[in-house]
Amino acid sequence: MNAVLVSLTLALSLATGQFAPQQAASDPLAPAREARVQVLAKKLRCAVCQGLSVADSPSSMARAQLDKVRELVSDGKTDEEIVDYFVARYGEWVLLEPRAEGFNWFVWLGPVVLVLGGLFVILRQRQPLPEGAVATEAATAPSPSSPPAPSTDDADPYLQAVRRELER
Repeated sequence: MNAVLVSLTLALSLATGQFAPQQAASDPLAPAREARVQVLAKKLRCAVCQGLSVADSPSSMARAQLDKVRELVSDGKTDEEIVDYFVARYGEWVLLEPRAEGFNWFVWLGPVVLVLGGLFVILRQRQPLPEGAVATEAATAPSPSSPPAPSTDDADPYLQAVRRELER
């Protein structure tokens, strides 16, 4: 029975990746170059985590991407060349902020167009009061000291039927 538990525990721990080999990260570069590496890594999406940048992801794939960024920076590549390298390898999806060109303009301008369209609809639906309506409403409004006007509810047959039901 103990052998079964030990083998089950070992299988579960291997399946969860506790004992999976981790790729060793490369050594950081000089402070100025390492800052550049971190800025570039913040622009690139982790291929595994999808919602995190390479700099923020704890996955081994992100570490490998970060090492590649360090390698390209130490080789003297420009920021644009490094970004182009990752775009060529993983596609435009790898960029956390899509480039503002071609179809991506919809991503950048879509929210602005929606807000402006919403404001247009709101302003079109708003109906201004007629010019003399404010003065007429003030003149016909009952004063607080006068008794309320008699109700015309007595002529409504539905209300009469409801009152008869309530009196029973």
